[in-house]
Amino acid sequence: MLALLGYLMILVFMILIMTGRLSAMIALIVVPIVFALIGGFGSEMGPMALEGIKSVAPTGIMILFAILFFGILIDAGVFDPIIRTILKLVKGDPVKIAIGTAVLALLISLDGDGTTTYMITISAMLPLYKRIGMKPLILAGIAVSASGVMNLLPWGGPTARVMTALNLEMSDVFTPVIPAMIGGVLFVLFMAFVLGRKERKRIGVIEFDYKIAAQHAAAVEDAHLKRPKLIVFNYVLTVVLLVALIMELLPSAVLFMIGFAIAITINYPKMSDQKERVANYADNALSVISMIFAAGIFTGILSGTEMVDAMANSLIKHIPDAMGSHFAVITAIISAPFTFFMSNDAFYYGVLPLLAKAGAAYGIDPALIGRASLFGLPVHLLSPLVPSTYLLVGMVGEDFGKLQGSFLKWACGSTIVMMVVAVVLGIIPL
Repeated sequence: MLALLGYLMILVFMILIMTGRLSAMIALIVVPIVFALIGGFGSEMGPMALEGIKSVAPTGIMILFAILFFGILIDAGVFDPIIRTILKLVKGDPVKIAIGTAVLALLISLDGDGTTTYMITISAMLPLYKRIGMKPLILAGIAVSASGVMNLLPWGGPTARVMTALNLEMSDVFTPVIPAMIGGVLFVLFMAFVLGRKERKRIGVIEFDYKIAAQHAAAVEDAHLKRPKLIVFNYVLTVVLLVALIMELLPSAVLFMIGFAIAITINYPKMSDQKERVANYADNALSVISMIFAAGIFTGILSGTEMVDAMANSLIKHIPDAMGSHFAVITAIISAPFTFFMSNDAFYYGVLPLLAKAGAAYGIDPALIGRASLFGLPVHLLSPLVPSTYLLVGMVGEDFGKLQGSFLKWACGSTIVMMVVAVVLGIIPL
């Protein structure tokens, strides 16, 4: 009975958010409460929900201050010299332009926000593409491919969802998959090279003055926010923070809080400027954090009522024993179509806990299942359920279907490369 109730809860949750009847945040709160009441858990529901909220609090804090930290660096112009350098180096060679686009998108994607990545990358590179006659669709495809790989960063969303849904730390999920992520980055650069070579064969190398495009890119940002004299300091701060995160010198939430405090104090010492900068990112931060805490209620009730255990047991019964030891690889494979046809919230909060419980029955650590579930993300970003991808195709003036048709195979390539690296290096078991 519990298993049936759990499956119905997830099914209703998925239908509501995929049909747009409820926002993901509201569905994460309302659906588990309704089903807890149906299951007769009304008196225990409060403590269950609170326990779930407590478990996601560190992740929520990390996400909040990561958004603020990288937002401050973007405002201060940390990436501007990189943009100018790329424009200067690539000049009119389509191969260099394509690779430069990939490098830029990969770097901008460090903030974990696809919208920011697309806005900066397209604003910087689109004038260049148009100037020499390269297809804007290639620009969009490279940007979405780069974002798909970098989306594995803990503050990008999916990894945070994994940590939230399975109650894991960054060292359990993200740190081990860094080599696989590097494999994905190299594949994106290879893809850019192949596409650039096709364009060079089609239009040749065009000579022109790169400064026009550089000036256009610089004009997009607010000049009064730039801090060119602090560029070296900001680079050092970023590197130190990333190293500290990987070495786990302190909890990631604490590190981002410290990094943000230093970044905003040094770059914008005036109180009025600080309030303005925080307010500028409040909308994005609030929408993400509210989702994290809403998910705490969902996972808290799902676990507290033991629905997830009942569902996992029923799922295990239908998996051949011979396939049990390969459950991590199975998870990696199905993560691509699952996240394409459903939102990240539906997959990571609804399906992943089931997969983790099923895998545990075969002796596979939930952390391994969590890592495996991330490798389908390059495919996910081409899903019609991702709002930022609509922004991307709108900025380059292309059709969403064309983007999918041209780059779905490349997205699958990124997923396969990351999976192979993960298996070869023992990040997930075969």
